[in-house]
Amino acid sequence: MVKIKVCGITSYEEAKMALDLGIEVLGFVFYPSSRRYLAPEEAREIIRCLPPFALTVGVFVNEPPRWVKEVAAFCPLEAVQLHGEEPPDHLEGVDRKVIKAFRVKDESYLKLLPLYQEAQGFLLDASVPHLPGGSGRTFNWDLALGAKNLGKPIILAGGLTPENVEEAILKVQPYGVDVSSGVETRGKKDKAKMAEFKAAVERAEKKLRGYAG
Repeated sequence: MVKIKVCGITSYEEAKMALDLGIEVLGFVFYPSSRRYLAPEEAREIIRCLPPFALTVGVFVNEPPRWVKEVAAFCPLEAVQLHGEEPPDHLEGVDRKVIKAFRVKDESYLKLLPLYQEAQGFLLDASVPHLPGGSGRTFNWDLALGAKNLGKPIILAGGLTPENVEEAILKVQPYGVDVSSGVETRGKKDKAKMAEFKAAVERAEKKLRGYAG
């Protein structure tokens, strides 16, 4: 089953919309330059109202491990996503499951992945100058296939929408998909678009089961 993470949650209402649709993985952005940024205090107020099986992921960009650890404990978060140029030893200072993100421009990113064996999963995003993520742009999904050889769960991100996520899943067959702007209207999460996105993921899963059978 392909996991869906809706990233850039900015309110309890957005979180509840996702959860009501059966999307259980919610991302909170702690990168101050992002328009989806939440202060830890704001994220904590949302998270404390969530039901017990909701999974929360904090997104950080080039923050010191000590700060990541403090925010993860304060909110609290089930996992953290390191979305910058964090060196491998930063993963050792975080006492949560870690998703390490990579911006994919060409096959050269594959040389970096073996350095991050402490990560529980790899997230692959589009490479856009001066933007660590949330660009709304896709990348060549063929480049994601080489990452699967390392045995880590692969989460596909970058410009995914209800219109293209089925194709992306059929090509890459990732562990999970990550969406933000693709399910927004005027900068806010849109329940109808989230429902369409989930339905497209389910169609892809059904087709993959058919191929396997």
